[in-house]
Amino acid sequence: MLVAGCIPRVDRPEPPSRPSPSRPPVVRPAEPSAATLQCHADMRREEFRYRPLPDQYFSGGCSALGAVQLIDIGTPTTNLGAMTCPLALRFGRWVREAVQPAAGQWLRSRVVKVESMGTYACRPVNNVAGNRISEHGLANAVDIGGFVLEDGRRITVLAGWNGEDEDVRRFLRAVHQAGCRRFGITLGPDANALHRDHFHFDMGRGPYCR
Repeated sequence: MLVAGCIPRVDRPEPPSRPSPSRPPVVRPAEPSAATLQCHADMRREEFRYRPLPDQYFSGGCSALGAVQLIDIGTPTTNLGAMTCPLALRFGRWVREAVQPAAGQWLRSRVVKVESMGTYACRPVNNVAGNRISEHGLANAVDIGGFVLEDGRRITVLAGWNGEDEDVRRFLRAVHQAGCRRFGITLGPDANALHRDHFHFDMGRGPYCR
């Protein structure tokens, strides 16, 4: 299974990640840092199954350093590629500690699949040439578009955020706010039109929640 106060300046929010062609990566074997080893230990303690990935450097300044491939976090999650270990750890906790309880509270059903829109994608912010590298280009971001429930319902950010079902709206806002407490930057439909259909979570500079 694959799973206010002074707010620092943040570049314009990002659209969903999409793969872009790039040169083959340069793989550089390296001993994991102490922080990465600690993160691996934390992942094991949380009983998240994962596979460590070699450090990779791509053209355009992109990279995937200290990254892992999530295998099992207790809830199947689609379309997960390379993620930095701290992002993967926070993501697994978000699904287990926020998504599942909120689904039980507001939707009275368990989430059986989280629908990701991707993690690593080598591109600049907003796909605008000249912008800094997106956190997606550092394997440091994940986009979430929807959830499938055990009772057969499919909840999407696009249809549910401002939809007619009050419980769905409450569920989506609860998991969005839980993301704000766990990730450096959390963006959703209220950030701008680019995020009308997904939540963006990353471990970049923050905190910033919108």
